[in-house]
Amino acid sequence: MLDNAPTLETARLKLRAHRLEDFAACAAMWADPVVTRYIGGKPLTEEESWTKLLRYAGHWSLLGFGYWAVEEKETGSFLGELGFANYKRDIQPSISDTPEAGWIFSPAAHGQGFASEALREVLTWGDIRFAGARTVCLIHPENVASIRLAGNFGYEEMLRTTYKDRTAVLFSRNPQ
Repeated sequence: MLDNAPTLETARLKLRAHRLEDFAACAAMWADPVVTRYIGGKPLTEEESWTKLLRYAGHWSLLGFGYWAVEEKETGSFLGELGFANYKRDIQPSISDTPEAGWIFSPAAHGQGFASEALREVLTWGDIRFAGARTVCLIHPENVASIRLAGNFGYEEMLRTTYKDRTAVLFSRNPQ
């Protein structure tokens, strides 16, 4: 288990470091075509999901920020993951030194306000951690739910670009 990711809590959620025990739920989420429709366009293999889990650990270990696993307090269920990353994306304009926010939730968690609840807590943490610096997020232009969520938290469209041969919208947010 990673112990350098702080645990954050909301009324219904615990945001915590990923654990090895999360792998089955994480892999199932990333294998769901509903989840990956706007993120890469295809379900991930178990190997690709494993790489994601290791990447989360690496972010916290090397950069002092990363993604949290989102757990429902009442049931202990794995709902998704969100946080900040530096993926060194091959994209123009470069965003490699700007914290990139991201979120992904299993379909069972959609439409219940979990993403808003978790993102509010993560952005509050990020505003402190990144000392008032702007953050960005990259969203597929047809992902209406994520675009709406980003807008609700102050992300504004900067430009449209291409990432891995797919159109993407780059959003930017200055701290609140």
